[in-house]
Amino acid sequence: MQPPERSYIIWFSQRTGSTLLAAALHNTRLEGTRQGGVPGEHLNGQNPATFTLSDLHALWQSGTGGGGLFAMKYGPSRNMADWTEAFRRVLELPQHASAPEVWNTTFPNCRHVFVTRRNRVRLAVSWWRAIVSGEWHRALDSESPAPDIADRYDFAAIDHLFAESALREATIEDFFAAADAVPLTVVYEDFIRDYAGTVARVLDHLGLERPATLPPPAFGQMADALSEEWAQRFRSERQAGWDNPAW
Repeated sequence: MQPPERSYIIWFSQRTGSTLLAAALHNTRLEGTRQGGVPGEHLNGQNPATFTLSDLHALWQSGTGGGGLFAMKYGPSRNMADWTEAFRRVLELPQHASAPEVWNTTFPNCRHVFVTRRNRVRLAVSWWRAIVSGEWHRALDSESPAPDIADRYDFAAIDHLFAESALREATIEDFFAAADAVPLTVVYEDFIRDYAGTVARVLDHLGLERPATLPPPAFGQMADALSEEWAQRFRSERQAGWDNPAW
């Protein structure tokens, strides 16, 4: 299988609306055809140490939609360098090729979308809630009650996720700087306030036509009174003893 002619990657840390955006792009149709590719987390569940050329061909196929556009959603963790070396190995690229050169060869003519969230405290709380509840997304029309996790607050866990989200985004920015790439940045707080406008901007950035009607959101907001209670508790405990609290 030949590499795709065009690609895009949605780069994200957890709980930034990346799945909501990926669903919107996947469900966008033009003249009945999905044009936004299949932006799934195609590297999940794969081992870079045993990754083969056949695996790469399968990855290209799984992420490519009817218009020949490859799409992927990727939240880097400690193994991003391992993936760079896996792609280098299976494509037989020279050792002097930089990480951006390796990724650009693997995903040609790639455009980048960076999904982030301003309030990192609420990000960390949302991440921990998803971990302990097992509920990562909720369908927009779901009537199921939220899991009862009121007693699962954990300062140390939320503090870890607070820091980890920052480090993951630092990894992403390091890649953009090395690649001299200017991504389209989608901010979660703006996205949920202006869903249609945000999806339209992303389509423009990707060079895709806007359909007459955009797909409705696939998921509903999960934050509730418990989320806010945990955010305010973490805010207080994280700054305990500070002479000049920031928030």
